[in-house]
Amino acid sequence: MNILIVDDEKLIVKGLRHSLEQQGYKVFAAYDGAQALNTIAKEKIDFIILDLMLPDIDGMILCKEIREKHSMPILMLTAKDGDYDKILGFEFGADDYMTKPFNTLELIARIKAITRRFEIKKDDSIIVIENLVINKDERTLYIDDNRIKLTAKEFDILYLLAKNPGRVYTREQIFHHIWEEEPLDVRTIDVHIRNLREKIEKEVKNPEYIMTKWGVGYYFNKK
Repeated sequence: MNILIVDDEKLIVKGLRHSLEQQGYKVFAAYDGAQALNTIAKEKIDFIILDLMLPDIDGMILCKEIREKHSMPILMLTAKDGDYDKILGFEFGADDYMTKPFNTLELIARIKAITRRFEIKKDDSIIVIENLVINKDERTLYIDDNRIKLTAKEFDILYLLAKNPGRVYTREQIFHHIWEEEPLDVRTIDVHIRNLREKIEKEVKNPEYIMTKWGVGYYFNKK
């Protein structure tokens, strides 16, 4: 994998380059925004480590410019540690955020985790919503890398709702989609939803994912 480090602190770049090359990555370096854009145009860059404070352009603006044309993951580095900067970084297209000084081993772990998520998101058979990973082909659900055991019907209902976040399904519609027949007793949907919530929600009475539209049905929260 080709990694581009964009940082005007040459000692940091030198140290990171050495550590990343030991992990088998090919590393490119840019010390300002212009060099970064030039490198991205000429080389196949798979991952960018981007410092917020650059001599010629604000890192946020550079992140936005990169994101307008490219989709590779971007890990932002900064000496600032405010929530506002983190939120702004994510809004401009950063995938993760670390403050200086940082632990190089943690940074490498972040790179690997972001890369895994990025590869998963490119697979149409996999749905990733925050810490949930739903694999249609394997019929599996993972939360924070822990596999959650679901029944066949629980998985089918979860996949139906998660594939169409924000769309409200009546109990009759869910029954028809899953059982492919006219509903006999739609109360069975309530039982499956309750069981699903017990397995995936932190607080069953205050769900984050599977929501109720009172008097209508259920939907998956559009994060």
